[in-house]
Amino acid sequence: MKIDHAKNKILIIDFGSQVTKLIARRIRDFGVYSEIVGPKELIKKNALQNVTGLIFSGGPSTVTRKKFPKIPKEIFTLNIPILGICYGLQLITKVFGGQIKSNTKKREYGRTQIKKRKNSTITENFYIKKKNEVWMSHQDSITQIPKNFFTLASSSNSKFAIIENKNQNIFGIQFHPEVSHTNRGSILLKNFVFKICKTKKNWKTSNYKKKIIENFKKINNKGKIICALSGGVDSSVTALAINKVFKKNLVCVMVDTGLMRKNEFEDIYNLFKKRYKINIKLVNHSSLFLNKLKNVSDPEKKRKIIGKLFIKIFEKESRKIKGIEYLAQGTLYPDVIESKSATGSHTSKIKSHHNVGGLPKKMKLKLIEPLRDLFKDEVRRLGISLGLKNEIVYRHPFPGPGLAIRILGKITPRKIKILQEADYIFINELKKNNLYSKIWQAYAALLPVKTVGVMGDTRTYEYTCLLRAVTSTDGMTADYFSFPKKFIDNISNKIINNVIGINRVVYDITSKPPSTIELE
Repeated sequence: MKIDHAKNKILIIDFGSQVTKLIARRIRDFGVYSEIVGPKELIKKNALQNVTGLIFSGGPSTVTRKKFPKIPKEIFTLNIPILGICYGLQLITKVFGGQIKSNTKKREYGRTQIKKRKNSTITENFYIKKKNEVWMSHQDSITQIPKNFFTLASSSNSKFAIIENKNQNIFGIQFHPEVSHTNRGSILLKNFVFKICKTKKNWKTSNYKKKIIENFKKINNKGKIICALSGGVDSSVTALAINKVFKKNLVCVMVDTGLMRKNEFEDIYNLFKKRYKINIKLVNHSSLFLNKLKNVSDPEKKRKIIGKLFIKIFEKESRKIKGIEYLAQGTLYPDVIESKSATGSHTSKIKSHHNVGGLPKKMKLKLIEPLRDLFKDEVRRLGISLGLKNEIVYRHPFPGPGLAIRILGKITPRKIKILQEADYIFINELKKNNLYSKIWQAYAALLPVKTVGVMGDTRTYEYTCLLRAVTSTDGMTADYFSFPKKFIDNISNKIINNVIGINRVVYDITSKPPSTIELE
């Protein structure tokens, strides 16, 4: 299902940066629709229709090699304003005849101070006393800017931290204004979007709701829709949105994979059946999932197996219901972007999502993904407008493959039971201590490591439980939550005393990047 968006949008060309999605997210926060595409997609017909500005992202490639991701040269002759970030800046420099050098001795990673060199529209209100702290992440450096380009700002290791070609409305930034680590970075992006590209505000989640419903009405309403319902915010919003138009033709299927959290299956069923009056069919395939995952340790294989099983099950269930033509899923925009490599390189693909990368190439059902253009917080706002209960709307993200990717290594029924109990204790304690709403995502994971312990003067040899809790605004970057020592002491004690099979608890204090929020 394709949504037609506003006539004015910012197009982001993704060269493989793991924070490209943040650029799109920031621009949508301004009330402007943004979209991410790969460089090869620019040659498609109408690719630049209704585009008011182009942003080239960062990426793992280098223009100092013979082969590197490029942009068709005619793009630079279309009078569309262009902003290059990190790799994007270096690509612009290369195209226009500047010089770039790879220098391992003068790399810039982390917070860096830049100084103003020249006034520009793009840097209006950006500096504080002609200086600012920004986030750098690069090894290649520009040694000579192209003809007709001017230097706007410099750092100690980057003479050309911001450059511009005012006549052609082309700008380049060596640092990352999209990340929260760059002070006042949103001001740079706002200046580009509104003052340079002259883009009008046109994006609201409430408008998207209307477009979803309008698109649903175009679907053949004689064909029934089967919807995967897990109880997470994504699948719940998908089900409610479809139910607004196709109540009689919607059949939600809840699949018990054996990989859900404690009591989750029953709680979700009762909520949607009684409160929202949605037609739900329960299907128990826990034995099938566990059998197919037996002895599988690789996380990508787990995701692929689960994705294929989901589709097979829904196709099987659809055959039992007369008139099923469509399969609905709660796929989000970050799922779509993370599951593909924008440049064709292995570097830029992060992981497959069970409902994107795991889908078979041929399906008998037509796919409906009404949320695939939205970020998580946009989905939450849509859920509120649809009347979804707060406990579902603000529920922490839960992966489609469930506990399969929170049990590192091989999966067994005993490990699932151990993890369910540990996770149940952790989440309940967060709620009791009024911490749950302060955290973007929290969970317990079971590590494939057994350690020696002592309980009641007796030697134990049991599993290690890892706890993870992060703060974030959009899930694209995250930092670990700083618990009070008293809480950490209490939760460790409760898990070890109440969960047979765990004798050690550790807390993950890694940010994203360099890690991801989930372990697998």
